[in-house]
Amino acid sequence: MKFTHALKMVAAVGTGAATVLAGAPALAGGGHGGSKPAIRTVTTKLNGPFGLDVLSPHVALVAQADAGKITAVNLRTGSRTSLISNMPGVTGVAAAHGKIFALTGGPNEQGATPPSKYPAASVLVADRNGKHVRPLADLLKYELKHNPDRQKQFDKSGKPYDALSNPFSLVATRWGLLVADGGANDVLRVNPRTGKVSTFFVPPNPRTKDCLKKGAQANPGTVGCDPVPTGIAVLGRHVYISTLGAEQPGAAAIYKLDGRSGKVLRKWSGFTSLTGVAVSPRGTIFASEVLFGAPAGEGPPPPGFDPSKVGRLTRIDHGRVTHAAVTMPTGLEYANGKLYATSWSIAGQLGIKDAGRLVQVNPSAFK
Repeated sequence: MKFTHALKMVAAVGTGAATVLAGAPALAGGGHGGSKPAIRTVTTKLNGPFGLDVLSPHVALVAQADAGKITAVNLRTGSRTSLISNMPGVTGVAAAHGKIFALTGGPNEQGATPPSKYPAASVLVADRNGKHVRPLADLLKYELKHNPDRQKQFDKSGKPYDALSNPFSLVATRWGLLVADGGANDVLRVNPRTGKVSTFFVPPNPRTKDCLKKGAQANPGTVGCDPVPTGIAVLGRHVYISTLGAEQPGAAAIYKLDGRSGKVLRKWSGFTSLTGVAVSPRGTIFASEVLFGAPAGEGPPPPGFDPSKVGRLTRIDHGRVTHAAVTMPTGLEYANGKLYATSWSIAGQLGIKDAGRLVQVNPSAFK
């Protein structure tokens, strides 16, 4: 049940990355390399932009985990309006039924959570203007009672082996709210009116070579890596799920599911650390790889390491795979004929404030 918001790169880079990034925000759109990348910066000065929901050709909602805000962004002018504040660790956001739904991150392995008046590992609901925020569903309570991935949760002393629930992304669908809970290793369905929670999909544990190494799994009795679902996209009657794969090389995957039953229809595998997925009306798949190019290992980065070159987007266009240089992307959505992504999403965890962005990624950015 492993999931860490900091991810591996944070321990490797530390706060010293701020010096390297002094001139990085001048790069257009959060991409890296080239003088005129085909990436448009919609807005800047975000902090921990993870969740993304594009509501119309004019407006998108962004969940800023580090700032503890749900922010409305004008997609034409880049102007920002804070709708909900004082929500530390908010990871996902979706609007539907005249309401705003948001996710709060879960406790870490030691049970600690950011100080907040809102419960951890929960779905919250607010009016469309961000007022009257209230709890809708307790995802940690559901995990403790049902444990969908069947991993051992506690040792003999009652200490959790790993993070029990750490919801990361949220999408409103015709079948209810779908939540990718990375800590619980499942995708949950939440009734937007009653808050009733049920299990939609439990990805299998990847069993790559690295995932079968001794010590790869924190929970005793589990074979293979934690799948760690992170991203959700919907196209027609299908749901697409991306997984982090416990940050192990080649252990991440994308699943195409039947939206009603959760049955797996297709799988794309061999990715590393996916954190978001989007699909165009013609079936082109996009995925964000927040840690692509990050230094391996737990030690300090090599001399000359440039964090602005970490991360990319991958496009799968009916078998043809191409990539776009977008720095540290997480949230991803294809809407109204355009692809949007959050970038510099984990910069705050490197000690860099106000570096997050929302960008529009044009087809010419993929090479």
